[in-house]
Amino acid sequence: MGERSVDGLFRRAAEHAVRFRDGTSEIPQKPRVSYLASLEEFREPLPIEGCAGPGVIDELVAKAEPGLHTMTGPRFFGWVIGGSHPVGVAADWLTSAWGQNSGNHHATPAAAAAEAVAGNWLLDLLDLPRESSIGFVTGATVANFVCLAAARGDVLRKAGWDVEGQGLFGAPPITVLIGDDAHATVFSALQFLGLGHDRVVRVKTDDAGRLVVSDFVDAAGKVSGPCIAILQAGQINTGAFDDFDRIIPIARDIGAWVHVDGAFGLWARACPQRSGLAKGVDGADSWATDGHKWLQTPYDCGYAIVRDEEAHRRAMTIAASYLPPSYEGERDPSHFVPELSRRARGFATWAMIKHLGRDGIAAMVERHCRIAHAMAERLRSVEGIAVLNDVVLNQILVRFGAKHPDDEADRFTQRTIERIQADGVCFCGGAIWRGRKVMRVSVISW
Repeated sequence: MGERSVDGLFRRAAEHAVRFRDGTSEIPQKPRVSYLASLEEFREPLPIEGCAGPGVIDELVAKAEPGLHTMTGPRFFGWVIGGSHPVGVAADWLTSAWGQNSGNHHATPAAAAAEAVAGNWLLDLLDLPRESSIGFVTGATVANFVCLAAARGDVLRKAGWDVEGQGLFGAPPITVLIGDDAHATVFSALQFLGLGHDRVVRVKTDDAGRLVVSDFVDAAGKVSGPCIAILQAGQINTGAFDDFDRIIPIARDIGAWVHVDGAFGLWARACPQRSGLAKGVDGADSWATDGHKWLQTPYDCGYAIVRDEEAHRRAMTIAASYLPPSYEGERDPSHFVPELSRRARGFATWAMIKHLGRDGIAAMVERHCRIAHAMAERLRSVEGIAVLNDVVLNQILVRFGAKHPDDEADRFTQRTIERIQADGVCFCGGAIWRGRKVMRVSVISW
């Protein structure tokens, strides 16, 4: 394919993309067709002969767009996900066009350098220990996995066991202290690491999903041997934060590694008006958060942040004779993530921080929190609607038919969610909270 063909192909794709993004505020906030309809649209026998690139792109757009959700639209409140800011998308287009496998810093110096600088900016923004290392991963799921892998290695090493070399067969048992309302991805990470999603000590939580400190004290008092304590910054349904100032010292007293799942809530640290919610979180050992949430980078982008760089490296470094060495002062991206082959996520992160700046990020977080609070107050003013949480951040839990018996209110809430989704004026999702059906409203798109 010649250069002119590349020019035409890329321009065609860009025109489709611009048209789609320019129209997201005008079209329904929902997919226009179902999964089965979309599957039928794509279904065809394996092509025998190839097709010209521009035609392939046009056909892809025609088949895909009816089944796309307007997640980048202004009234998408379904989940705690960002809106893929245009500056980040543009940087991500270049990332794809440059085609860099960002496995190591010798092969892709610019990608590694962008990660190094953006990583330092992130530590400054989130006001976390500046000596921490950062792995640029797919999202909070893998960020939790990476951080807990470092935790597993560190607590076992202190007990005289090399888990990276010997695995878990014969290793001392690890006690994992975790709240009843921890996010599902944390339990998945424990599963992937051989620690088990059920073989944990679950600590009671309060009405907002925060760890009950007295119950944590009781659980900690029964621990002997290696221990990992998992806390939360921003409960997925209520936005609540654990009491880091009180809990982290208790965990320290028993020698536990403290990990914080802060997929979206950790960004409160970037906002002066909200940073008090996460007071004391910098006393932990590791933190997981997302770029494709409040930083508005495109998918996929998350950050695994570990205070002890050596523990991070030991858990993740892949060694092979064909891989170039790292010298003092050099940061090899592959030492902090589970993949060698991966996209250069540092470019979009660098671009978004450069575009918004510290003040812009702080203003965006505060604006979203104010909008959520205003929406909650408006909802509370309507008879029969109950807001179940104290809206401290950007999450709202809503229940309809609040004056009716619980089962009837469950049905009323479910029908309301279905009606809202069918109308497509905005998009909100449902959940179960304390055994009852609720509607969740998440305000986080740029």
